[in-house]
Amino acid sequence: MSAHSYPEFTFFSRFVADIQAGRKTITIRDESEANWQPGQRLALFTNPEHQHFGTIEVLSVKAVAFDELNDKHARQENMTLPELKQVIRDIYPALPPLYVIEFKLIA
Repeated sequence: MSAHSYPEFTFFSRFVADIQAGRKTITIRDESEANWQPGQRLALFTNPEHQHFGTIEVLSVKAVAFDELNDKHARQENMTLPELKQVIRDIYPALPPLYVIEFKLIA
């Protein structure tokens, strides 16, 4: 199965190097982007350039409250906790229900 036959999943280009190096192993998204199942494979593309840069396998999807975010989440995002909270506030100013998607890069 080619990468392009997997569902598409996007990341801002600034995260590509960390994902490819295995330094970023989770992403935190709102409900609209959290409808994945463990074992599912997703083709990665940059946003907004739409450059393909890899394939991941979803390991888990778990609900998390903004106030429950901790240093472990920040490490898995390759950020400090204050950086992580600021990035989430920038992307989701209304702080909707959030989900931690844990993944591993497979290609």
